[in-house]
Amino acid sequence: MSANAVTKTPVTVSNRNARGETLPPRAGAGFKPQHADTILADEFRIGFLEVHAENYMGAGGHPHRILTRIREEFPLSIHGVGLSIGSPTGLDQAHLARLKTVIDRYQPEQVSEHLAWSTHESHFLNDLLPVPYDEATLARVCDHIDQVQETLGRRILLENPSTYLGFEASTMSETDFIRSIARRTGCGLLLDINNVHVSATNHGYGARDYLADFPLQSVEEIHLAGHAEDVDDSGLPLLIDSHDRPIDDLVWKLYEHVLAKLGPLPTLIEWDNDVPEWPVLKSEAQRADAILDRHAPVELGVRHAS
Repeated sequence: MSANAVTKTPVTVSNRNARGETLPPRAGAGFKPQHADTILADEFRIGFLEVHAENYMGAGGHPHRILTRIREEFPLSIHGVGLSIGSPTGLDQAHLARLKTVIDRYQPEQVSEHLAWSTHESHFLNDLLPVPYDEATLARVCDHIDQVQETLGRRILLENPSTYLGFEASTMSETDFIRSIARRTGCGLLLDINNVHVSATNHGYGARDYLADFPLQSVEEIHLAGHAEDVDDSGLPLLIDSHDRPIDDLVWKLYEHVLAKLGPLPTLIEWDNDVPEWPVLKSEAQRADAILDRHAPVELGVRHAS
């Protein structure tokens, strides 16, 4: 499928109010069912909520009752973790069909997936594994994204990975690889800034140098998350994309750096392990909202209560 063949484009998360007026993008948070009552009762209205598609692939039950209620009041983003877009054995068509059912049911404003693989033949590996950056992998990933967008009837966003090793077989940089994917498939990009910081530290290059070569013009959503600090066998810093703690100050600075170039974009606070109470996630989202406000065009003004 060519880029021009995708006709149903998702709107920007939370870009209009009830009167149809254009609003700057907001910060959102990953939705956890244990937070549902607190979120619904909170006077602070989060910009949007994101769920992992795989948690809602059953036909019914309590998870769907909760999410249906949440969807009535908040914009929704769906983030996939199991498509295995980089898999050498092809897409799981049954999984893709289930993903389409979830998307058709909830009509999210954004749909995203990872540049990674996690399946081999009939085996599912509970991790997001890196791919080599070469022409054969590029062709395969683009073909898979074309299949996904054709099936879903809409563009998806592809997330840059966090990595801990590189492939000797790679013949291009990660930024060139991602740029080529966006150009060939017409997909958008999800820029995970924590992933940029993690990978840059682990591989010994500059995060800002990476961002200077990243196809920022294709970015439609940003992710922010916390990471764990460790050391490798040589005693060098090793960062783990753990999603289990507050966002690091260096990641916040990179976020400011990106917004200074692009202006405000929908921004998600990811926290998937050791999940705290809702006020902690809300506080992180409010910090992102304050930064988004500083980069909003003057004519749009501040668009939410803190």
